[in-house]
Amino acid sequence: MRILLAHTSLSGNTRDVARAIHARCEALGHDVTWIDADIQNLAQACPDGAEHDLYILGSWSINAGRTPPEMKRFIADLVEVVGKPERVAVFGTGETQWGEEYYCGAARRIAAFFGTPYPRLEIEQMPHGERDALKIQRWTDTILACTESIPHADLPRLHA
Repeated sequence: MRILLAHTSLSGNTRDVARAIHARCEALGHDVTWIDADIQNLAQACPDGAEHDLYILGSWSINAGRTPPEMKRFIADLVEVVGKPERVAVFGTGETQWGEEYYCGAARRIAAFFGTPYPRLEIEQMPHGERDALKIQRWTDTILACTESIPHADLPRLHA
């Protein structure tokens, strides 16, 4: 499966989660395009605008649970190039100390924008130890299994 994994990270927490997701996807034999939305855009990572089977987007949250401008730009580029993909899984990092209503707000907003049926992954601050590692692995396995079980809208593509 072709997967695009894009993230934005301020302190490195979201990047750490993205690395774990990336490693799990590759370990399971998937082709992953990695985009650090803080320093890359879609055209740089995918010059041909190639579509993917699954889009995984990760973000930290700013200003009362809002989405950082780097991820907003990336999403606008994605929608312009490939339209609004149906298969979008979202993860985020956040801090409950700023209020539960703001915790992982960007991930919640992104998931709502795409209307994704996938579960969200939310990690408090940075991934800590075996519990978070297992949570990330299980989430990744779940979204991959869901994607593989959903028939593709373009059936000839499946058989080509």
